[in-house]
Amino acid sequence: MPSSPLPAAANPAICSTPLAGNLCDYQLYIDGAFVPAQAGATLDSTDPVTCAVWAKVARADPSDVDRAVQAAHRAFHNPEWRGLSASARGALLRKLGDLIAQNADWLAQIEMKDNGKLIAELSVQMRYLPNYYYYYGGLADKVQGATIPTDKPGVLNYTRYEPMGVVACIMPWNSPLPLMAFKLAPALAAGNTVVLKPSEFTSASTLEFMKLVELAGFPKGVVNVVTGFGHEMGEALVTHPMVERIAFTGGPDAGRIIAEQAARSMKRVSLELGGKSPNIIFEDADLDQAVKGAVAGIFAASGQTCVAGSRLLLQRSIHDEVVQRLLAFLSDIRFGHPGDPDTQIAPISTAPQMRKIEDYVAIAQAEGAQLIRGGRRVEVSGYPDGLFYDPTIFTGVSNRMRIAQEEVFGPVLSIIPFEDEDDAVAIANDTIYGLAAGVWTRSLDRGVRMAERLRAGTVWVNNYRSTSVTSPFGGFGQSGIGREGGMTAILDYMELKSVWLSTNVEIPNPFIRR
Repeated sequence: MPSSPLPAAANPAICSTPLAGNLCDYQLYIDGAFVPAQAGATLDSTDPVTCAVWAKVARADPSDVDRAVQAAHRAFHNPEWRGLSASARGALLRKLGDLIAQNADWLAQIEMKDNGKLIAELSVQMRYLPNYYYYYGGLADKVQGATIPTDKPGVLNYTRYEPMGVVACIMPWNSPLPLMAFKLAPALAAGNTVVLKPSEFTSASTLEFMKLVELAGFPKGVVNVVTGFGHEMGEALVTHPMVERIAFTGGPDAGRIIAEQAARSMKRVSLELGGKSPNIIFEDADLDQAVKGAVAGIFAASGQTCVAGSRLLLQRSIHDEVVQRLLAFLSDIRFGHPGDPDTQIAPISTAPQMRKIEDYVAIAQAEGAQLIRGGRRVEVSGYPDGLFYDPTIFTGVSNRMRIAQEEVFGPVLSIIPFEDEDDAVAIANDTIYGLAAGVWTRSLDRGVRMAERLRAGTVWVNNYRSTSVTSPFGGFGQSGIGREGGMTAILDYMELKSVWLSTNVEIPNPFIRR
């Protein structure tokens, strides 16, 4: 039977230890216990709806990182974990999935409090979250080596997959728990131990999640959490000699630094670094559905998603009509508290991200793009200090403009006209990124052709933002390295070993390689 759920709480600001003034106190999670940072430092967690501090979070330094990695290293070699069969590891992951399912509403409330995402979307995400742990829990004992028919007589050759050791998982602020699951579930299923580093802006849900890890029965030290600023302790985590693999989701600048640091000791890395994804509408598309897809691609989650369809490519013959349909669709959108199920536009998650969006809107205008909607903050009744930003649309955009080439990570759409299929492909692929793309057409032939020609790790035809734990996800070019999701992900957290077993009684000439 699944474990009992944690007590429900009406107040979304539930936390490990309340502080005076109703603030929450979040500590590091190391070796199976919540502990303060050794230096006693903390950082503020801010509610983007009100811009008020709602929690204090431990601010780790390199000494705390070393504690966490040492704990994970000990746990990796401890028979309590290393001695478990793959089936037993899978059972723990499935139990964790049950606990997540029972506490999905609780987790959604914490995510909403920390990053301001719509409760309507978070509720769907948290109810899907158990599937990551069910899926990789089921795969844990399905990883098989092979017996290889070599050309060497008298020798049996076979392969086996083994865990790597300590894995460092670094997550961004926009979807902490889902993006953590992409890494944590296959890493644990493979038999590794893990040190998690959530964003300094959204650490609360990861730390609360550790309560479920404990209830599921994972041995202490198997999963650890260090929180704080990347520039203060990130290098210590990436370069620690006991860390064998790095899994990172975030911005390209940080990704390049991590890749360089990891390369010094030849650590394995996977990097998901965002994109500048084209969403392409052809003149034969169902325009009602295509407009909805364009809105979903860029304005859902206030544009704070790595696969945002931030470049809308419109065939010239339908350009003006689609623009007018978009403006009409957005004419009565509803801003409000993300906990209100009727709210459609939630706040930007962080103040630095708001400033970045404002800077890019100014850059676009300076470069000559035509602002036809938005481009301003919005004051929402009851939340005068909230980080709300109006969905913004630019026309007259050249693909050479910075607004078309650089990731904004906000509700800012650049509309670019194209002539024909070849022109659409040329514009779509003319970027350093290659994470995702959308195609809207009634022609099956065109959909297949475009999927083949677009340089993107994911191509959606007549839909956008569909995902599944069963499907691989990742990008081309500077959108990153490696894939998450699907059956291949678990193998990326394992080492492949080749074993040669001699059946000969007598050793042949030792000076000659067989």
